[in-house]
Amino acid sequence: MKEQDDIYHVQRVLAGNTADFAVLVNRHKDLAFNIALKIVRFREDAEEIAQDAFVKAYQSLRSFKGDSKFSTWLYRIVYNTAISHTRKKHMEIAGLDERVLSDTTEDEIFENLDRLDSDIQAQLVNQAIDRLPPDESALVTLFYMEENSIEDISHITGLSVSNVKVKLFRIRKKLYDDLQTKMERAKAV
Repeated sequence: MKEQDDIYHVQRVLAGNTADFAVLVNRHKDLAFNIALKIVRFREDAEEIAQDAFVKAYQSLRSFKGDSKFSTWLYRIVYNTAISHTRKKHMEIAGLDERVLSDTTEDEIFENLDRLDSDIQAQLVNQAIDRLPPDESALVTLFYMEENSIEDISHITGLSVSNVKVKLFRIRKKLYDDLQTKMERAKAV
C-alpha cells in the first residue's frame, strides 16, 4: 500500500502538483538521513547529503521508470551522493583486511555473542559497526537495521547481488574479528 502511495505521489508531482513531493520527503527523510550518516559519519554532512539527494530526485523524477520501488530508487541517489561526498573529501576507505577471513563460521560468531548480556551485545556490535569503513557500515545498516533485501541493496548501491552477498559475508567476519578482540581484552582485564 505504501509503495502504491509513493507511485501515486510521484505521478501527481509529474502532473504538476509539486506539493506532493513534500509527502515523499516526509516519508523517506529519516532513512535517507540514516543512510547518509552511516557513510559520512557527520550529522551536518548527512543532513546536507539528504537534502541534495532529494533535490536530485526531484530534478530527475521523470527518469523514475517504476522498475523498482520509489524508495529503492531514492536511496540509491542518497547512497551515490554520500559516496561522491566522501570521495570529494578524500576520505580513505580502508580495504578489507584479508586476515579477517578465517575459517570461523557465522554460528561461532553468534554463539560467542550470545554469552553476553543483550545490552552489552548491542553496545559492542554498534561500536564495531561504527569502526567499519563508511561503505561497509552502510551495507550493514541497509541489510540488518533497515531490513532491505539483497536485491534492494543491489539496486541502491549499484553492486551485483552476488557482490552484496560476498561483502556482507566479509563484513560479518570483520565484525566478528573486532568483537572477538574486544571480548578477549575484556576477559584479560
